[in-house]
Amino acid sequence: MPNAPTSNPTVAFIGGGNMARSLIGGLVARGRAADAIRVAEPVAALRDALNHDFGVTCSEDATVAAERADVWVLAVKPQVMREVCTSLVPLAQARRPLVVSIAAGITTAQLERWLGGSMPVVRAMPNTPALLGAGITGLFANARTSGAQRDDADSLLDAVGPTVWIDEESTMDAVTAVSGSGPAYVFLLAEAMQAAGIAQGLSPEAARALVQQTLLGAATMLVTQDEPADVLRTRVTSPGGTTQAAIETFEAGGFRALVHRAIGAATERGRQLSAAND
Repeated sequence: MPNAPTSNPTVAFIGGGNMARSLIGGLVARGRAADAIRVAEPVAALRDALNHDFGVTCSEDATVAAERADVWVLAVKPQVMREVCTSLVPLAQARRPLVVSIAAGITTAQLERWLGGSMPVVRAMPNTPALLGAGITGLFANARTSGAQRDDADSLLDAVGPTVWIDEESTMDAVTAVSGSGPAYVFLLAEAMQAAGIAQGLSPEAARALVQQTLLGAATMLVTQDEPADVLRTRVTSPGGTTQAAIETFEAGGFRALVHRAIGAATERGRQLSAAND
């Protein structure tokens, strides 16, 4: 018989990389018992570090880690996901666990099929600030996932930041493009701002400090102020002032259209990953 969903399920992480590590750390910090978390990871150094830092049980073999778990978190690269799932088919069909995947571009239908069919699957897309407990995760559940299992998935991912449930899986690639890849866009902006500041005569140290705190402050305002981004931008942009000169230059250079194209390219790449690994 399938395991009944539980408010404190045993979790098996298939893959022990950075994102899995951040989730494990978040769960342990929130009081999840270490003996309720298992990890399958082929790299011995990663297994040793997870065991040492969090006291979780680690194994090289995915089946060993997953055999008594209520929830499986698939945290491997998209390119090897099908192979990993295929190796787990007999156990998946016997236990019917909740499967949570954090692999970009792999659909719930693909995962369900690769695991032998009739599986509750949640597709999740956290982003790298999850490593600091400051991430956000988009979630989509297939029709076989119960309300209790959705709660289990939400509790799991909420350990590293807020969650947002998506109604249509077709938009999960846009979640990946906006938030999964999004931190890199901010880092690119920081690079460009620092370089421009240096070009205007600032020292590298001063430019870096100014950019870092400016981005932190602006992000804090976006999160804490009950105002949309366009309103906050308008408040900073005095008519005829320095900010207006910069904003007009951005707009004249096609800034918005470029962002639209970039998000579109990332979304399409997510779809291509799904097709390439089917």
